[in-house]
Amino acid sequence: METLWEQAAESLAKVKVNSNVNNEPVTISEVPSTLNCVGLGTDAAVFQHKEVPNYVYKLFADEKKHKVEIEKEVYEKLGPSEYFPTFYAAMDHCLVLSHEEGKTLYDCIVEGIHIPEQVVLDVERAREHVRQRGLNPRDIHLKNIILQNGRGKIIDVSEYVKPGNDFRWEHLKKGYEEYYHFFDGKPVPLWIVETVRKAYNQWNKHFS
Repeated sequence: METLWEQAAESLAKVKVNSNVNNEPVTISEVPSTLNCVGLGTDAAVFQHKEVPNYVYKLFADEKKHKVEIEKEVYEKLGPSEYFPTFYAAMDHCLVLSHEEGKTLYDCIVEGIHIPEQVVLDVERAREHVRQRGLNPRDIHLKNIILQNGRGKIIDVSEYVKPGNDFRWEHLKKGYEEYYHFFDGKPVPLWIVETVRKAYNQWNKHFS
């Protein structure tokens, strides 16, 4: 399997990942045809190699590459868990993780896909598991949770070593309980979702 990972590393070395200000997703360029980008975060982009589809490679921007070791340690502390991807290896600029099928909750809202209450329960249990391992479950939001066979799975653990509560999950859970039934199963226009996301980020930055 190491040989396959090394083959993927050759393709990943050609990709340029650049971080952006104001908590905006990274931008990427020079992506080889052997790779598919399956996700963009604020520190890294996630790629799937066409010859090894069961794995993903979380490739960090140069100025964020120190987070590879941080996330590696987090995954090792979490251990095997049904609530998180499987960690396989860490390379220079990237992590090798299991590929997890499913829509993010962000995509579910935009596309009008029903989000069952079980997802909320799974995130609560995942957070408890994180605390039991001596870590801090932070930065849990719509793009970090996927709906997988009716269950919830968290796909980003990068801030679990930071102190304090950013209240993102608490606000999201409260919104689900009080407002989700108004638009459950109905597509929400992307511009509305993005407007709310940006307004929330600005508000949370100043009043967290």
